[in-house]
Amino acid sequence: MLWNDKPYHSLDYELKMQYGQKVYKLALDGGMTCPNRDGSLGTKGCIFCSSGGSGEFAEARKLHASVAEQIQSAKKRVSVKMNTKDGLYIAYFQSYTNTYAPAEYLRELFTQAISQPDVAVLSIATRPDCLPPDIILLLKELNRIKPVWVELGLQTIHESTAEFIRRGYPLSDFYHAYQNLKEAGITVIAHVILGLPGESREMIFETIRYLGHLGEHGIDGIKLQLLHILEGTDLAVLYKNGTIPVYSLLEYTDLVIDCIALLPPSVVIHRLSGDGPKELLLAPLWSGNKRLVLNTLAKRLKERGICQGDRYLV
Repeated sequence: MLWNDKPYHSLDYELKMQYGQKVYKLALDGGMTCPNRDGSLGTKGCIFCSSGGSGEFAEARKLHASVAEQIQSAKKRVSVKMNTKDGLYIAYFQSYTNTYAPAEYLRELFTQAISQPDVAVLSIATRPDCLPPDIILLLKELNRIKPVWVELGLQTIHESTAEFIRRGYPLSDFYHAYQNLKEAGITVIAHVILGLPGESREMIFETIRYLGHLGEHGIDGIKLQLLHILEGTDLAVLYKNGTIPVYSLLEYTDLVIDCIALLPPSVVIHRLSGDGPKELLLAPLWSGNKRLVLNTLAKRLKERGICQGDRYLV
């Protein structure tokens, strides 16, 4: 089966099916921090996370800048990719932990975003341990107005790896957050990092299988993220000491294909690689060339001709 000429269920395909057109993502900054940075759990963050809290591509949050102002600025940035002036958008709160604030603050923030007529979806990146009942209730309420997606930073199901990267919560927190969000009718997306220190291919596949078996049809969506070594992180120190290996382009694309084959066709694949800010990227340098990565992936899919159930990777 092909999804819009791709051998996997891509986000682009899913959005075109739902809205009849391409939908563009606007990366926004909600002005929050993270319990791994403010002292609640730690002060250094996860070992791979830069000072920007994984939000280097989010719209710059100027002093007192409203969400509406950020959205207008972000639209200008993506306008060069658009073939129409009547675009639809995903308001994506990306930087740090975007439910790590009082419910009333979040209500005002998220309501500003979904009140924009051309914003079709509210997407929120957060941690599973930052979703108390009042926040879940708020998200359920907002989801009645416009679709709400919550992206949970899982990275791995393995507790030993989670401890090493300073994730700061057990797998049970992820599962409970997933259950609570699904009971509220929320779309849940899991963020997974491929290539974490000490993880074998089989350990990675165990994480993918776990997500593929959640609920009746697996997790709603998944982001497969290559491990980037970014300057200024503790991971960069380990890399410079020669203790952290990184994938070659061919190794990574083959790994991604194997991960795709393990997922049920219902799972929407939101990302296959990701790219770090070039000014901070130490390794792997090939990841900074997005077109090269996607072209190599397409080539390997054709060369390998993999079939998994009714999903044909050809």
